[in-house]
Amino acid sequence: ARHGGGAFDTLPGRARVSWIGGAMKRVASSHSMEDIGEDLDSFVTLSSFILTATEVCPSLAAKGHIKKEEETDLCILLQSIATSCKYIQNCVRKLGLANLSGKNGGTTNVQGEQQMKLDVIAHDVFTRGLDESKRCTMLISEEEEEAIMCTSSPNGRYVCVFDPLDGSSNIDCCVSVGSIFGVYRAGALGKGDVNDVLRPGKEMVAAGYCMYGSACTMVLTVGGNVRGFTLDPSLGEFVLTHPKIKCPPSGATYSVNEGNSRYWGGGMRRYVDHIKYHKEKPHALRYIGSMVADVHRTLLYGGTFSYPGDSKSPNGKLRLLYECFPMAYIMERAGGAASDGTQRILDVCCTGIHQRHPIHMGSEEDVEEIDRFYQEAAAVEDAR
Repeated sequence: ARHGGGAFDTLPGRARVSWIGGAMKRVASSHSMEDIGEDLDSFVTLSSFILTATEVCPSLAAKGHIKKEEETDLCILLQSIATSCKYIQNCVRKLGLANLSGKNGGTTNVQGEQQMKLDVIAHDVFTRGLDESKRCTMLISEEEEEAIMCTSSPNGRYVCVFDPLDGSSNIDCCVSVGSIFGVYRAGALGKGDVNDVLRPGKEMVAAGYCMYGSACTMVLTVGGNVRGFTLDPSLGEFVLTHPKIKCPPSGATYSVNEGNSRYWGGGMRRYVDHIKYHKEKPHALRYIGSMVADVHRTLLYGGTFSYPGDSKSPNGKLRLLYECFPMAYIMERAGGAASDGTQRILDVCCTGIHQRHPIHMGSEEDVEEIDRFYQEAAAVEDAR
């Protein structure tokens, strides 16, 4: 608190950067995250990281994940997303003060869900920013029924899929919300085609999310390690605070809406019963109801996040393309796992831009345990 507000703003430039670097090192070490070589005292911003992404992750270029001619365009695209997230964070902070809370006049999105004012603002900010970057051929948003074709550009190499404001139903009570995004290569330079995203999630080039909570945190992977950046509002920059995020191999919490337990199938019901009543130390339930917040906690502390299919919603609730795929991509790159109970999420081939799909993600050992209970439940059903 002594360093906050005006007192911190009066520090000279060199002392200010030095203090920030020390603060970042303390934050990173508090989560026991392995340092991969970046010295946090060097003050790495998201902008500088993006510009040197293939230098930080040389294996990407070697494997052909990022080619030299694509680097600049991907950098510009990710910078556009970062700018959009800063704008949305500013709107979240001013929610009640700027009359941004509440529903958007009774309108609904393609899923029939009530739109909040910030849903529409976040969608417009993402769409306009990505279109004006001239690096996308097409956009897929939760808020639009059809694919959005971008202004034609010879530099259009990518397709971006996104949920502009996940968890927005909780926004008016100040629960953490966030934006989720994934990036695919376009099939043809400068030409948008919906088939460019109707493929498995493992073919993404980059994925990330930005959480608007007690701090504004962006988690990003360009196919290598997962890194976390925290927005410093005094600088207007995302600063590297989590240089190499690793999901613990197992955890002591589970995150699921138990209000739907009466509709669950045998696999999910038996798994939750096992971790509550048959473990030496029962797992604790931690459920916020905002996917970004629940997955972020699971990513850092371990355990599982689940939104299973059930008798009421056989395909679950979450959208495969712009919610399940990006989060599963991040979780796997951080050493975790993501499954629907029978197969790896990133191996699923998307057949519709708003397709829903069940998902379990988190610590690898815990997700494997869920898969085992699903397999046992399936074997019991087959034996009947």
